[in-house]
Amino acid sequence: MRRTILVAMVLALLLIGCAEEQKEAKPSPTPAEEKLKVAFVYVSPIGDAGWSYAHDLGRKFIEEHYPVETKYSEAVPEGPDAERVIREYAEQGYDIIFTTSFGYMDPTITVAKDFPNTVFMHCSGYKTAKNVGTYFGRMYQARYLSGLVAGSMTKTNKIGYVAAHPIPEVIRGINAFALGVKKVNPDAKVIVVWTGTWYDPAKEKEAAISLLDQGCDVIAQHQDSPGPQQAAEERGVYSIGYNSDMSKFAPNAHLTAPIWNWSVIYSYVVENVMAGTWKSEEIWWGIDKGVVDLAPFNKVVPEDVRKIVEQEKEKYLKGEVPEQYPFVGPIIDQNGNVVKAEGEAMTDEELLSMNFFVDNVVGEIPQK
Repeated sequence: MRRTILVAMVLALLLIGCAEEQKEAKPSPTPAEEKLKVAFVYVSPIGDAGWSYAHDLGRKFIEEHYPVETKYSEAVPEGPDAERVIREYAEQGYDIIFTTSFGYMDPTITVAKDFPNTVFMHCSGYKTAKNVGTYFGRMYQARYLSGLVAGSMTKTNKIGYVAAHPIPEVIRGINAFALGVKKVNPDAKVIVVWTGTWYDPAKEKEAAISLLDQGCDVIAQHQDSPGPQQAAEERGVYSIGYNSDMSKFAPNAHLTAPIWNWSVIYSYVVENVMAGTWKSEEIWWGIDKGVVDLAPFNKVVPEDVRKIVEQEKEKYLKGEVPEQYPFVGPIIDQNGNVVKAEGEAMTDEELLSMNFFVDNVVGEIPQK
């Protein structure tokens, strides 16, 4: 009898323990409840209206349209700080980490080696790994279209270009812009001034002023701040923005801008990770995919100029030209050398390593 009571008590205690254990345990979330953790590392402030601002619009898009949780760090310098920030996100268990500046390339590769189950996507670089892909847009296509506008609107035939760093991406953009200028105005020159900055509003505005003092009546740029736009607005001349529609900073000067739509690529990556189909690849998409485009035209841009731009844009959309267009011969460098013969297109490898100026560019490429 006593044994029966003892067994009953033990069973009761076991049942109570199991009940308590079930009460305290948290149910595993179903796949529908799980959110993908996605991090972004930005080189400049997101309020810059430029590069990081455009990337952050893409971040907001995926947060709104996909089951993701996002976080970002802004104004992270290229170098040791970048590696620290990237590593912290990996340690916190983020599923995807987008590193959005060329100088983040080596830190991304370094951290990725220690976190093989994390997906890393580096923007504008060329190094990959099993868990590291690269992505970029063929911005030179939109640069070319904006050059058509600038070449049509200049009266002095001097167009200023405030350039960031002498890397292939920037050089390629200058040349594409200059080829657009040349197509509509063979007499115009593109004058380049280097700042060695991605985001320094005062320095970039000062560089634009130096170009205005040389007689330039259209100012283009490859930086994140609207400083050059503001300089043009103050002088009563025209400007071509970059990254996003910068017209609010220069409502009278701003003619248009080559702009980014990063949401196209961010959506693609998130969808593939969610589906388990992601693989390392080198994404380089253009106008036909919607990654790059032009901002709306200022009302002062004549209808005939708009028509020229739209006709050239249609060539990309309809596949009438290779993706490398306008880098199709004849292409002649500053020294009169034929880089590409009539009808011959440059390869992607040649575009990605570009280190020369075409013949209507005035300025030198600094040697590292």
